[in-house]
Amino acid sequence: MENTVPTTDLETGNEDLPAYRSMPHNLDAERDLLGAILINNEAAAKVNAFLKPEHFFEGVHARIYEAVSILIDRGEIADPVTLKSYFDRDEALADIGGAQYLARLAASATTIINAENYGRIIYDLALRRELINLGEDIVNTAYDSELTETSSTQIENAERQLFALAETGSHEGGLSPVRNAVSQAVKSIEEAFQRDGNLVGVTTGLRDMDAKLGGLHNSDLLILAGRPSMGKTSLATNICYNAAKAHKNSDGKEGAAVAFFSLEMSAEQLVGRILAEATEISSEKLRRGDLTDDEFANRLVPQSAMLAELPLFIDDTPAISIAALRTRARRLKRSHGLGLIVVDYLQLMKGSGRTDSRVQEISEVTQGLKAVAKELDIPVIALSQLSRQVESRDDKRPQLSDLRESGSIEQDADVVMFVYREEYYEGRKEPTEGTPEHIEWQERMARVHNMAEVIIGKQRHGPIGNVRLQFQSEFTRFGDLALDQYLPEHHE
Repeated sequence: MENTVPTTDLETGNEDLPAYRSMPHNLDAERDLLGAILINNEAAAKVNAFLKPEHFFEGVHARIYEAVSILIDRGEIADPVTLKSYFDRDEALADIGGAQYLARLAASATTIINAENYGRIIYDLALRRELINLGEDIVNTAYDSELTETSSTQIENAERQLFALAETGSHEGGLSPVRNAVSQAVKSIEEAFQRDGNLVGVTTGLRDMDAKLGGLHNSDLLILAGRPSMGKTSLATNICYNAAKAHKNSDGKEGAAVAFFSLEMSAEQLVGRILAEATEISSEKLRRGDLTDDEFANRLVPQSAMLAELPLFIDDTPAISIAALRTRARRLKRSHGLGLIVVDYLQLMKGSGRTDSRVQEISEVTQGLKAVAKELDIPVIALSQLSRQVESRDDKRPQLSDLRESGSIEQDADVVMFVYREEYYEGRKEPTEGTPEHIEWQERMARVHNMAEVIIGKQRHGPIGNVRLQFQSEFTRFGDLALDQYLPEHHE
């Protein structure tokens, strides 16, 4: 190992020279691994899932590994002969022997059996170097920080960098070749192609919503807004339940592990809603315990047992800050995996406390939620209130301008959706019973009974428009609408 360093000048024996330490590295492991790959390209398959060029300590070795990876990805052979033209004019390689160095690497190759072990050594040492750099940054920042940068801000930044290092092997972002993004995009398209329904993202469990959105996309901030009693929380819990159930039933291939941050309702109340949906027993009966023996034994008990096993995590801390939410989400992703966050609702969240107005605070919250979505590479759904101006219009269907503190919310969101139930408003217009107007009202109520709309007012990745759903208020459940084209044919 070349990661130990002398404390004296070993060549001169001068013990008066100051002690020094070099960054952890192992050039022998780098040489042996590259040699193994040059002899047998199949060795690259054992390490390319985790080992990147930047993990090599020696810059020449990083460039050789990158060139080898490019050739192998093209389906070509990577050996000293095919690589020679890449490095004929490489001055750094010339300093250590030129193209002949490639032949010496091949001659000193380890076996393909040991390739992964050598790759792990190189990767581990690279992470140690990153930890040292990160530690130096933390120390220097703590010693010499600006007045506006508090200790809690420094802790938050340090935790973010540590999380990024643990997740990706690098604590800092930067420019990367477009081929990395191309590879990820093609992978997502391939996964969507192979899935039922051609979903790119996490399923909502609702056919028409999935078709309109293509699922919930990673790194997206989705706003789900509506006036009180429209069913925002019900729709959010339905999506959480469907995504978590799909994740469990598919062994992690579909759906997602879900974190639900409920700032308004307790965890017990939230679970009560989910159980009402799962058991098809009304929320009111569940609250009162007004159940038959059959409902309790054959519906409540098995469904509650199944719900207890789902990858669904609830945090009902009131007025949680964006910093606390980010910290808890990171920890959950590290410990259990995390594929979807839901926040109910964003106006109840706290910012840093350094802003002068509520609009600025909401802007800080929405920007923070978008940053969480990007950092963890998962979709984040944030519920939002709508302003009262909706109630003053004849057409109560919401629009983007109805969002409270709408400027920042609309700007930061990738998708903005509104929940609208005409039945709610129509039910409050009941005329005097027995009049012609009452008969007309009953006809209108029959047309909109158990109907709901999700209005997609903004979508970066696709079209806007309306999705019609069924809403069963007694079960607080949204479901697919059985339109004529989905019904089975009837034969005489």
